[in-house]
Amino acid sequence: MNETLLFVYGTLRPGCDDPTARWLRNAARHVGPAIAQGLLYRVGTYPGFVPDGSGVVTGDLFALSDPEPVLAALDDYEECAAHFPPPHEYRRERLTVRCEHGQVEAWTYIYMPDSSGLKRIKSGDFLARE
Repeated sequence: MNETLLFVYGTLRPGCDDPTARWLRNAARHVGPAIAQGLLYRVGTYPGFVPDGSGVVTGDLFALSDPEPVLAALDDYEECAAHFPPPHEYRRERLTVRCEHGQVEAWTYIYMPDSSGLKRIKSGDFLARE
């Protein structure tokens, strides 16, 4: 896949009724489910993803036909764009995810604060009921 890809694991996934998730479904093409190496934590009503080889996080992959405006809008949504004062809760980063097409590189949002006091989502799936 030569398109710019985005891996989402929380409130932006299909199945969430968040207004930004609805916007993303119109702004990008849903490729399908994907998984990433990491741990998922509950941060209030949304999750935080921390890359880690000891766990697996379930999410969805989107292809961005016009990536710059979509990623800029999502950076605003995640409050990690340059005009937000640091420290930022999230950082946009590329990582390797697995999907039906094999391993691909995708953008995702990494949770930056210390996660030691947060409840881990053991299933790795924010949409699963725990």
